[in-house]
Amino acid sequence: MLKKLTALGLTLAASATLTAQTVINGAGASFPAPVYQSWTYTYSQTGPNKVNYQSVGSGAGLNQIKAKTVDFAGSDNPLPVEEQEKAGLEQFPMLLGGVVVIVNLPDVKTNELKLERAVLADIFLGKITHWNDPKIVQLNPGLALPDAQISVVRRADGSGTSFIFTNYLSKISKEWETAVGAGSSVNWPVGIGGQKNPGVCNNVAKIRGSIGYTEYTYAVEAKLASAALENQSGKFVTADVESFRASAANADWNNAPGFYMVLTDQPGDTSWPITGVTYILIRKDADPAMRKAMIDYFNWCFTTGATAAQKLNYVPMPENVIQMVAAKIFK
Repeated sequence: MLKKLTALGLTLAASATLTAQTVINGAGASFPAPVYQSWTYTYSQTGPNKVNYQSVGSGAGLNQIKAKTVDFAGSDNPLPVEEQEKAGLEQFPMLLGGVVVIVNLPDVKTNELKLERAVLADIFLGKITHWNDPKIVQLNPGLALPDAQISVVRRADGSGTSFIFTNYLSKISKEWETAVGAGSSVNWPVGIGGQKNPGVCNNVAKIRGSIGYTEYTYAVEAKLASAALENQSGKFVTADVESFRASAANADWNNAPGFYMVLTDQPGDTSWPITGVTYILIRKDADPAMRKAMIDYFNWCFTTGATAAQKLNYVPMPENVIQMVAAKIFK
């Protein structure tokens, strides 16, 4: 009987421990999803609480946090401080990463294809339609470019990755800025839609002669060739953690109300031109216990999680920015 009571006591104690564990639910951007999935798995295994994250796209994540159906949202399309206040939200930066241009061309490997700013914009405007267009050939005299139609692949869902990419196109092309503009969803002049970053990668992998855009880690994992791009300084640069970091070097976070920052088309010879910041949004009216659990988790992400982020080709936030987040949000 004593053994049975002891066993029952242990069962009840275990049940109480499980019940005490807070479950934190998040949803949003697919741009940082490789890191967030790594973080949530590790933290849920080793930390005091369980964290879930659904990669549904920045637009869907924003809708869910506004509707209070998740505890936090991930977004690559930062909200100006006025919009944050109107929605009762707080926003802070989590990671830096790069959007790359991916292509499916015979015998063309990563960084072999060069695309200058005007050419890139004209391809996505549908003005340059074939790979052997003289403007592309002139930039790439050593490549055997086919007489094949260019198939543009873009996001079909509301996407922070699309915001970063179209924000960049708006900066380098007046025609794009006027005719299309920047946003998580735009009226694309041409292109086949793909759901989230994996959908774009899958379409580019399947369609010979295609071109698309995606977060760098997805391109690496899918073994897709990415193009070297001309940056603001007129230099052709390749995508990697160092070029992402270079584009963020001059970011003035002290003069960024609500941590609103867009890092596309930054100066510097080595700066990657399509670098983005991915954000976390939480509600100001969050339950205090839930808010504390989230702060504990995000502190873990900034510190312990930084190594995993770097391994997945993202750039952790600089220490001075983390201290600003701690002072303004984690108080």
